[in-house]
Amino acid sequence: MTLEFSLAYFLAVFIFSVTPGPGVFALIAKALKHGGHGCWGLALGMTMSDIAYLLLVVWGLAYIANEYQVIFTLIRWCGAAYLFYLAWQVWHAPIELNAVDLPPARNKGAGFILSFAEGMLISATNPKVMLFYIAFLPTFVDLTVLTTQGVALVVGLNFIALMLGLILIAFSASKARKLLSQHKAVKRLNQITAGLMGTAGLLILTR
Repeated sequence: MTLEFSLAYFLAVFIFSVTPGPGVFALIAKALKHGGHGCWGLALGMTMSDIAYLLLVVWGLAYIANEYQVIFTLIRWCGAAYLFYLAWQVWHAPIELNAVDLPPARNKGAGFILSFAEGMLISATNPKVMLFYIAFLPTFVDLTVLTTQGVALVVGLNFIALMLGLILIAFSASKARKLLSQHKAVKRLNQITAGLMGTAGLLILTR
């Protein structure tokens, strides 16, 4: 890939990362509830799942989606069910004023791992991700002659572009959270968060 194609590819992946979809809705919901700093695990999980799909396409294994449709369908339903469960929890969560000033959770490691797993699940159950790379990647790269260095470059560009886009969304959404200090406003925030989670689940089911 030339420098011009590399920059174009980076920009295209960045735009893809901020395009509304299940992952973006889930990320906004988490940012509204826990702030931007609570979204690193989720964003990283989504990014690594995207890269896994990218490598599947590079290595010519996209046919797995057709060979194991039942498994992919079950995984997608599990992902949607989990998002619906999270939406129900947030909708019924107790109202906490000045949540932005709450002390951080004690077990940060466990929370990060859980968020990472959530991100992996959300991205892995979104067919749009694999379809994007199947249709998009060959327009920038000749997969038949792609070297190890070329694969590393593509993966690196993907990682930076996706994380940049997702974290930008998370911290932008978290700013709205800091403005909330009234009971009614926090309740409405929980309802919006739950609605975003439910929307993400519906998008996974219908795609």
